[in-house]
Amino acid sequence: MARTASRKDILEGPIVLTMFKLAWPLMISSLLHYLYNMADTFWVGHLPPAENATAVAGLQIAGPVIFFLMAFAFGFNAGGLALVSQYMGAHRKEDANKAAAQTLSLSIVFGLVIMVFGVALSPVLLKLLTSDTAVAAAGTIYTRIVFIGMPFEFVAAAYAQVMAAYGDTVTPMQINLICVLGNIVLDPLMIFGIGPFARMTVAGAALATIIWQAVAATLSLVLLLRGRHGLHVTWWELSPDWSWYRRILKIGLPSSIGVSGTSFGFLVLTGIIGRVSNATVALSAYGIGDRFINVSFIAIDGLSLAISTMVGHALGAEQRKRANTVVWRGTALMFGLLVGEGILLWALTPWLFRAFIPTQPDIIREGILFMSLFLPSIPFFGVVNGVQSAFQGSGHNVPPMIMQLVRLWGLRVPLSWYFGFSRQLGSRGIWIGMLISNVLSAVLALVLLATVDWHHKVIEHTPVAEEEVVFAAVDELVPAPSDVKA
Repeated sequence: MARTASRKDILEGPIVLTMFKLAWPLMISSLLHYLYNMADTFWVGHLPPAENATAVAGLQIAGPVIFFLMAFAFGFNAGGLALVSQYMGAHRKEDANKAAAQTLSLSIVFGLVIMVFGVALSPVLLKLLTSDTAVAAAGTIYTRIVFIGMPFEFVAAAYAQVMAAYGDTVTPMQINLICVLGNIVLDPLMIFGIGPFARMTVAGAALATIIWQAVAATLSLVLLLRGRHGLHVTWWELSPDWSWYRRILKIGLPSSIGVSGTSFGFLVLTGIIGRVSNATVALSAYGIGDRFINVSFIAIDGLSLAISTMVGHALGAEQRKRANTVVWRGTALMFGLLVGEGILLWALTPWLFRAFIPTQPDIIREGILFMSLFLPSIPFFGVVNGVQSAFQGSGHNVPPMIMQLVRLWGLRVPLSWYFGFSRQLGSRGIWIGMLISNVLSAVLALVLLATVDWHHKVIEHTPVAEEEVVFAAVDELVPAPSDVKA
């Protein structure tokens, strides 16, 4: 299969059009990923009234714990993305293959480590987030099962990142589609005990998820080893190479610190919500509303990775002006899209909450309040994402680390606490604090983009022989055998 966008498209094609050529499969992949999580919440929300509020709240506190424990390791994928995209921009495919192989290898190691820590620590962390023992128990069941499948999650995520950096965003999307459809079908069977399956409630939701994550990981490995979709790795290349590990870790470390710091901030924020007088209602409303908002971010997720890929290619090819244009146009585009999506989501909010948890009017009312206060801030999140994409594509991850830590620890957590408890506004105050933090974060992001020099690549400068340049030009004109249609 041909790549979504060729190297020539990425470096010379119309910027916005190329951005969407790369982004549309990523958008669908993001939608599918959110449907993965939303399916669990949807079906659990349709358990009997005596169970559903507790189960939904349990899944909500499970999310930040899962994200927190995997975030530090997950962030290192940024190093692999920068290396693969810049090597492709410099037309050094063998180096790109090696970078992809070692990114995947490192992800497997991290996945195994996070599995062990997650199973051991998640019960302790969940008890810190809520005083409701039933909610904590439901969250613990879900979380421990999900962590057992963490190596599969890491493999699939690393594959999606390196393939996007290469320029192929379609193949990861196809894998996601297969697995999400499978999860949507399997979820209700295992949650409610339909057919040959036992009734497992939240445990069934978690088990269905890891089964299909295992399928995604297997497909990803098979495709990389066969090399029929651009990048090609061998079993030998997957063995740990400490020199490559150091390069990936060095580039990705600031991103990891930023992501893990952010995830811990969300963990603390969930704990703050879990301490209000209507904690179960607030957690459930926030959990459902957050999933709707995440769905509205599907275009942003796709465009963000497209921007990073285009920036990496441009800097690898020494096209600094094009990299700068990509960032500013992409950021403006994301802001505008989120304005429209925010308005649409606000209009649909009452109906969506009634569809997800029809037997809990208190949760529906709280959900409408949360969305009304938080949705006006989501366009500013587009600005933050655009700026982060610029730095991630360049491989300079210290500024986005600063943005992420300030957004959560300098703004969202203290503002949510201040309005929620110091001003005694309860859950309403927390939602107000979250709104203000997004606006101020966008201002900080623009200041960093304008003042920090990110226009230089992180790959080594290796002279390219004259004949390699000739062959590179020919490659752009003559399709590979796998790209020729019958």
